[in-house]
Amino acid sequence: MENQIDEILNRGTIVEILPTKDEFRKKLLSGEKLRFYMGFDPTAKSLHLGHSQGLMILEDFRKLGHEVIFLIGDFTGMIGDPSDKSSARIKQTPEQVRENFALWKDQVKNIADFDDNNNPFQIKYNSEWLGKLNFAEVLELASNFTVQQMLERDMFAKRIKEEKPIYIHEFMYPLMQGYDSVAMDVDVELCGTDQIFNALAGRTLMQKIKNKDKIVISVKLIADEKTGMLMSKSNNTGVFLDLGVNDLFGAIMSQPDGMLRPLFLGCTRISLDEIERLMKLENPRDAKLELATEIVKIYHGKDEAEKAKEYFVKTISNKEIPDDVQIFPSSAPQISILDYMVESGLATSKSDARRKIEQGGVSLNGERVASAELMLDSESFMGSIIKVGKINFRKITF
Repeated sequence: MENQIDEILNRGTIVEILPTKDEFRKKLLSGEKLRFYMGFDPTAKSLHLGHSQGLMILEDFRKLGHEVIFLIGDFTGMIGDPSDKSSARIKQTPEQVRENFALWKDQVKNIADFDDNNNPFQIKYNSEWLGKLNFAEVLELASNFTVQQMLERDMFAKRIKEEKPIYIHEFMYPLMQGYDSVAMDVDVELCGTDQIFNALAGRTLMQKIKNKDKIVISVKLIADEKTGMLMSKSNNTGVFLDLGVNDLFGAIMSQPDGMLRPLFLGCTRISLDEIERLMKLENPRDAKLELATEIVKIYHGKDEAEKAKEYFVKTISNKEIPDDVQIFPSSAPQISILDYMVESGLATSKSDARRKIEQGGVSLNGERVASAELMLDSESFMGSIIKVGKINFRKITF
């Protein structure tokens, strides 16, 4: 068990442990059963690989016999987390929160064991306690913090400098997240480095209300080692867990080389020695193929991972058309290429389809499509192969 503990603590994904790493390690070695949690605000319909890193660490601790909680911030999600935001987040409605979470459990079922008979991965919702607080109780919680403490946050200081508004409800967010720790009586909170302020608010409340020292573990955000760019939807670098097998493989292969090591460390359980060997390969593409295969194997199984690798090599490296290209019939005997791309799932909208054509990412039978005004008809385009991006194909029928 000591080796397993040190492997978790020294893998390189944990940035800081408060109050100290040594104190936390002693608790783990003592055999004491600890209660861990990590919170997620369901502000999107899918988690991405950056989120999976924390869940995989929680699963590592669960396998050591500790209690772990996947907390859904359905109440705090309606407030909007101000962390690292230059403006207030759009608040979520209860309906949006429920819709966003609906598929999460299925997305992470292969990295978080919800079905273990003795010690399952738990799911909790913070509306269970935050929604029951009355105004007097909220005021009592607020009395534990000062306005000066809140204004120490970098994003608030930046907004003041830029003369952008800070809303009172944003001050309440760390208060609410802090109370999560009290309500669940946790011993340890995992958080991203952008959440340390909120996690420490929970540590303060635990000390004052429970007379208990909560341990805070901050985990690296998945970021390009060379540029510092974070994996996120807004940066167009998010690799989302609801992607199909081939799309997931392709999305990982599209990541910049600076993402290789962070993804190996945080999103796989390949040994450190093997990671170092892969990082020293002459061609980073070879290491990336191993990374994509391993991650797809985690979420979709070994057989699907090998098929995805073969598909990628054939369609990208050898520029072949896959044998099982999807046949998609047009809804009319004549249709614009924009409408066909939307109908067949090659674009999310006509404007998205137009952008892809203008960027040179669309071809018909191997020839780049030059005009977004192209019309497809049964006489000229029956059986033609349309390709969008590197791995998305459709055979056109009418």
